[in-house]
Amino acid sequence: MAEKRESEKASSSSPNLICPLCLDIFVEATILTSCGHTFCRRCLNKYDLTHQDLDHMVCPLCREIIKLSPNRVDDLRLNISINGCVDDYHAKCGGMNAVLGMCQKCTACKSQKDAVSFCRTCNCYMCDECLHCHQHLTTLFDGHEIVSMDDVIEGKVSIGDLFEKCSVHKPENKDMFCEDCKVHVCHKCVLVGHKAHEIKNQVDFEQELRRKVEDLDQRSADKKTELEKNIQNIEIQRNEVHTAVQTLLDDVKQAYTIKAEELEENLRNLNDQINALKHSFDDDLNVLKSKDRQRIKSICSSITLVDNDRLGHLETDTLSAHILLCEELEAMLKEATDHTSASAITKKAKGKRFKPADDTRLDLGSISEYTDHPSTAAIKKKSQEKRFKPANDTRLDLGSISGSDPKMEVIQCVNLRSIMLGMTRYSHNSVGIVYGRFAHGIEIIDSNGGKQQYSNIPNDGEYYDLVCQQDGSLCVSLHGTKEAYIYSPLGSRKATIHVGDNTNNLRLNRSPSDEIIITNYGNQVYIYDPTGSTLKHTVQTKHKADQASTTRTGLIVTSSCWGNPSVVTVYGRDGNAGESLQTPKDVYLYAAVDEQDRVYVASVDWQNRKVVIRLYDLDGLNLKERVEFKALDMTLGWEWCYLVSLSPYMLAFACFDKLYFIKVSL
Repeated sequence: MAEKRESEKASSSSPNLICPLCLDIFVEATILTSCGHTFCRRCLNKYDLTHQDLDHMVCPLCREIIKLSPNRVDDLRLNISINGCVDDYHAKCGGMNAVLGMCQKCTACKSQKDAVSFCRTCNCYMCDECLHCHQHLTTLFDGHEIVSMDDVIEGKVSIGDLFEKCSVHKPENKDMFCEDCKVHVCHKCVLVGHKAHEIKNQVDFEQELRRKVEDLDQRSADKKTELEKNIQNIEIQRNEVHTAVQTLLDDVKQAYTIKAEELEENLRNLNDQINALKHSFDDDLNVLKSKDRQRIKSICSSITLVDNDRLGHLETDTLSAHILLCEELEAMLKEATDHTSASAITKKAKGKRFKPADDTRLDLGSISEYTDHPSTAAIKKKSQEKRFKPANDTRLDLGSISGSDPKMEVIQCVNLRSIMLGMTRYSHNSVGIVYGRFAHGIEIIDSNGGKQQYSNIPNDGEYYDLVCQQDGSLCVSLHGTKEAYIYSPLGSRKATIHVGDNTNNLRLNRSPSDEIIITNYGNQVYIYDPTGSTLKHTVQTKHKADQASTTRTGLIVTSSCWGNPSVVTVYGRDGNAGESLQTPKDVYLYAAVDEQDRVYVASVDWQNRKVVIRLYDLDGLNLKERVEFKALDMTLGWEWCYLVSLSPYMLAFACFDKLYFIKVSL
């Protein structure tokens, strides 16, 4: 209230000492060097807060651009002249305390007495004597409007709405405002220099300005409330963004773990192969060494018999025997020493080369700049739409960030040398194929189309199915029998599994803990320990189980494959079953469980020659569909197919004499 009264008094007495921004007497009057306009330093600092992102300031009066130094307003010069006038004004009016206390002195005379009234017409404060003159000298002061200082102090009347006198037309008040020129004018000035301009009455203009300020004040308060709420919302969105980003990080870590495990498995397999080569070469060299030692032993034995001092006294029979020994020894000495076989073995060993996999980069990627400035909602939406896209399983880099569009595509089609009978996961990007009676032996095929014969076990066996264990051992079933053999990584037979059932031909798989899972087209699933020596569980099934896979938690997913109807069912180890997936006639289901316990089911429509693969999540013992991928363009040769999961992002599907490697993007 005191500040308002001071400004009212200053505006009436010293209009040139009023800051255009705060409408109060200058405090540290500061000049803008480019245009010369003056403002309070504190007002300029407040005004500059809205321009902190700029290297300049725009003058609030003339819109001139003022370049600012790093210290901004603090480096602007003080207006010494204005500050001196302010000091003089305070001294004349009794100092700042007098102004704040409304102890205004008379400005109509030189007595410096306290003012008791104010004349609106003369625009001056009056003491008792000046008031007496105004009241009695009617010829000079008739019609002047006088107000009491008591009424001013108590706020009953205001002296702030006083009009400045026109400097051109002296008696006239500047009670008009020219919108075009942004100046106060009197009514005569309007007629002379502002005829075509938009003119407003000063009182109306001030009321309109007050209404505008009040409206801006209310809108500012509303906007402030809105922005504060938005700040709270931003923090809420930040938490959601962090959650989405953490999900990305978790996915990357999981992908890294999978890749690292696959590399470790690949390293173990390579070490086993190299050790097997070493043992093989050692065995060959030992055979050569043994042969030479045996020859040395024979020569030594013969020379001992024939090299005798009594040879000259031999009888006929004895002489004949020694002659024969000498001939045999001579023949042994004539035998050529094998100097080349060991060198050939060495050359063969040196000829072995390690062929690195294609594209073995371990680069994780890079972070790029994003130049747009999106809203908070857009940032949240963008972060939630981000998905971790794993690398192609034929590569070793972890992958990149992409939008969420689940899809599946065939990345390699391999022509098999005969009809596929069984298939298993061999590594993260390769499978083992059994050809059985149609083409003996086992073949390893990778996603680049590379093929090699698996030579650690006999190639002439009529195998029916196979499964690779974690330690590199191989379990194979024989065509037309109830038996399966387990071979070590070096090819020696470790165990024989005999399933006592009337049905021949065993289908094989393994659990994540390396248990051996066996089905034989009946209503049972047999679960053996990793050595094959102990039958741990037998699970009764509602439908015939042609194939079976297991999850990390021990659940069993069975497929009746080409049965009619074809069904996929999830069982617990206790035999409890969930609701089955079932198809119409001539549509066959083949299921595979991946490392994350997700279930892929290939639906083979034999009549329409179409394959559709769906991804399911486990909900207890039930399958909950997550994604149906577009139908794949694949050739169907017969009803018998095989689906295996190589990694969470790679499947292999075989049918007749075709093998497809399928990339999955989620």
